[in-house]
Amino acid sequence: MEQFQAVLASLAEGKAPESTEAVTVYDKSFEQKDGTNIVMVKEGTEKYLVAAGQGALLEALQGESTGEGKVCKLTHENRKVINQFFDYTAPQAFGTEIATMGLGDRLGIASPGHIETVKERKVKPILAQQSIRELTLLNRTMTDILDAASFAVFQEGYKDGYGADADHIKLEEDIEHALNLGFSFLTLDCSEQIRNDVEGATAADINKEYAGLSDDKIEYYNSHYLNNTFEVEGLSISFDEASLEKNVLVYGEAIDFMEHVYNTYISKADKAIDFEISIDETETVTSPEAHFFVAEELKRRGVKVQSLAPRFCGEFQKGIDYIGDMEQFEKELQEHAQIAKYFGYKLSIHSGSDKFSVFPIIGKYTEGLLHIKTAGTNWLEAVRVIAQVNPDLYRRMHVHAEEHFEETLKYYHVTPDLDSITPLEEQQDSDLPEYMNNDAARQLFHVTYGILLTAKDNNGNDLFRTEFFDTLLNNESAYRNALVKHIGRHLDLLGL
Repeated sequence: MEQFQAVLASLAEGKAPESTEAVTVYDKSFEQKDGTNIVMVKEGTEKYLVAAGQGALLEALQGESTGEGKVCKLTHENRKVINQFFDYTAPQAFGTEIATMGLGDRLGIASPGHIETVKERKVKPILAQQSIRELTLLNRTMTDILDAASFAVFQEGYKDGYGADADHIKLEEDIEHALNLGFSFLTLDCSEQIRNDVEGATAADINKEYAGLSDDKIEYYNSHYLNNTFEVEGLSISFDEASLEKNVLVYGEAIDFMEHVYNTYISKADKAIDFEISIDETETVTSPEAHFFVAEELKRRGVKVQSLAPRFCGEFQKGIDYIGDMEQFEKELQEHAQIAKYFGYKLSIHSGSDKFSVFPIIGKYTEGLLHIKTAGTNWLEAVRVIAQVNPDLYRRMHVHAEEHFEETLKYYHVTPDLDSITPLEEQQDSDLPEYMNNDAARQLFHVTYGILLTAKDNNGNDLFRTEFFDTLLNNESAYRNALVKHIGRHLDLLGL
């Protein structure tokens, strides 16, 4: 405890402490609360809360007591204490009046860089954002990501608000768990309720199946849509028999699920929740007509959403730029944006990392009011830093990623040409960061994150994880600066 004595002494006097040779003090975290003085520090690669004085905060914190205060680890229990005494460290909903950005910190150490990036921007950060798939691949939990985000906000003294997204969630038990934990944003993934088989069916087969629905259901849909035209922000959308029947069969079950989740969980939550509908994780491109149909049904059923993610034309593959016809994308994006504006929610862009060529289009037609999700690109910037400061570790990770790439294809749709990647033995250490500018290498690392960070040797020891995190935590400024530059480029091109 000797290394913390200078920090404790300053806190006991009510002063903001300064860093010493042994301990780094995060000066923006210094707080005074009802007689307790508290700050976050780092010793080596481990972070702590150090508190002194008196009062309820000091008593509530769990840690090792000294003569002048306490030194406390960043545990889940202490995170709840911080949330209790400092409201700004708890996630909140933002509604539809400001842009939001899902930042998907897979590592639990990227949020300080994200916070630095969004300051003075016209966007609010959704710092905690992980899908069940990502959590499973990394052996993390929803609690882990909420803890990491809260502590990062405290470390940075960030008081402008952040959100926490239970991302791409499918199961009711997970929805209930996320809301009980305090998540402020829920992305409902309806991919298992959206039918991909209808697209290839014949008109006769679709008509026959539609005719087999109950008379009440057919009357419900026909009376509102059939041969009707809807004027939407200057866009005319019509439904003939074929288009109506197709949309009902493709999306009907999914809409019922959305309504059920809203009525059972979202509308009954004890605080505001940003409710997002995801209809993008399918093989079926969302036509503007289909987008309108889903949104109109939600409105008719009293389901209020803050954002909706269609499946756009072209490909939004992980970690690389948009693939597809730019003119078609611009035409359809404009129509999707018009529909979102008409219904009063934000258009949501999923797999939004690194789609630099289409960001100006998205920013133009959404008029800066959107939700965009990123995740893997933050991990790739971490890999870039590893390549810069620990080239030996990078080389070992690269080899392991290539050896295990095929295993990831059951989780992700990517199509990298791995043969286009320059062999490692031909690259000098100083050239290694350039791999993160190559599309194939980016996708190689993007999808192998779980394999790399959970890999063990024959004795059960981490192959890369410990060295990876130690390297980043010993080079916090480099990682922060990389994120500010890279995510900042996203925001610049979006006009935010």
